[in-house]
Amino acid sequence: MSSKIKVLIVDDHDMVRIGLRTFLSLEAELEVVGEAVNGHEAVQYIERGENLPDVVLMDLMMPVMDGVEATRRLQALRKELKIVLLTSFLEDEKVLAAVEAGATSYVLKTVSSDQLVKVVKSAHQGLPEMNPEVAQALSRGLRQRSVQGADDGITAREREVLLLIAEGKTNQEIADELHIGIKTVKTHVSNLLMKLELADRTQLAIYAHRNGMGGKA
Repeated sequence: MSSKIKVLIVDDHDMVRIGLRTFLSLEAELEVVGEAVNGHEAVQYIERGENLPDVVLMDLMMPVMDGVEATRRLQALRKELKIVLLTSFLEDEKVLAAVEAGATSYVLKTVSSDQLVKVVKSAHQGLPEMNPEVAQALSRGLRQRSVQGADDGITAREREVLLLIAEGKTNQEIADELHIGIKTVKTHVSNLLMKLELADRTQLAIYAHRNGMGGKA
């Protein structure tokens, strides 16, 4: 059995940190290794290099340094670090900025304790988790932003398929929405994997989120 998943809690509210530490500590697979009251303290914690976490559970809105900027700094310091942003705010641009900064998951504070534990465990495996409301906000943000720079040879139709993959659609759902055959969808998915040199649909979804793919052709 692998060692426990180490978690750093970052939130400017004492009671929130206490609550998170309390229920996370009840999970046999998790270990809370530290706390920080803002993004700046979280960056300092990682810079010290002692008892490093696998996952950072971080509030979005904090004084001194917010969750988005802290995510950027932490990813620059330690790329393998997985970051889960936990927030009460659901703004399309905030969600998009968080994912582009390198957050693995973005969930609302209304999430249940059991679901949050699942999100932390999934993040540790590199698997993104989002509330349906968050996924919809991300999709809106992606659609509103035009693609800038190189598109890696992706066609307009492939971009549509990629965006729908990022929304969690199945091949059949993509076929229905785009009014094309499922074999055609599978061909587009295979082409995307080859062009982007990725292994599976999860990696395609992460690519779309992190590269601001948006806007239907």
